[in-house]
Amino acid sequence: MINRIPSMKLAERVREGHLRAIARLITRVESGGDAEVREALAELYKSTGNAHVVGITGVPGAGKSTLVTQLVHEYRASGRKVGVVAIDPSSPYSGGAILGDRIRMNAIYHPSIYMRSIGTRGATGEVPAALKDIVCAMRLGGFDLVVVETPGIGQGDAGIVPYVDIPIYVMTPEFGAQSQLEKIDMLDYTELAIINKFDRKGSD
Repeated sequence: MINRIPSMKLAERVREGHLRAIARLITRVESGGDAEVREALAELYKSTGNAHVVGITGVPGAGKSTLVTQLVHEYRASGRKVGVVAIDPSSPYSGGAILGDRIRMNAIYHPSIYMRSIGTRGATGEVPAALKDIVCAMRLGGFDLVVVETPGIGQGDAGIVPYVDIPIYVMTPEFGAQSQLEKIDMLDYTELAIINKFDRKGSD
C-alpha cells in the first residue's frame, strides 16, 4: 500500500526535488494513476522545468548503458544532479521485466543521482504509455539533466523522440550493407549519432 500524499502537496514536493515524492508519483502513474495523481500532474504541467532531457536509444548491445554511466559520471563530477529513467522491455509471456540496467549501471549510485527502472508494460513500441508523465515528473524534480534510455530497437522505431529535448542514437560499426543505413528510421530524427566500439572493423 502506497502512502497517499495530497495532490497539491505531492506536486510541491516534486518541485522541491524530494526523491521519495518523485518515486511515489512515478509509481502511481505506472499503476494507472488516480484523481490525485492527475491533479498533481496538471499542476506540474503548468511549469516547463529547467532540466535538459536526453533520450538515448539504439540497437541491442551497442553500449547505451555504458554511455549513460560515463555521461552521469561527467555530470556528477561537475556537481550537477542527474535523473536516469532506464526502460526495459516487459516479457509478453510473464509481463515482467529484467531491469538489467540496474546491474550494468551499478557504478552510478550517489546522493546526487536518482535512477528509476521501468518496464514497457505491454507497449507496442520501446517506450511505455506513461513515459510522458514520468518525464514531466523528472523534468521538474530539481535535476540538471534527465537521461532516458530505451531498450534496444530495430530499424523503424523512433518512439523516444517526442519525449526528449535531445534524441541520441547509439550504434556499432556492424550494421551490415551500406543500404541498411537507409532503413534506420532514428537517423532521420537524432540530434547526435554515436558510433560506439570504434575499434571494430568498418568504423571509419
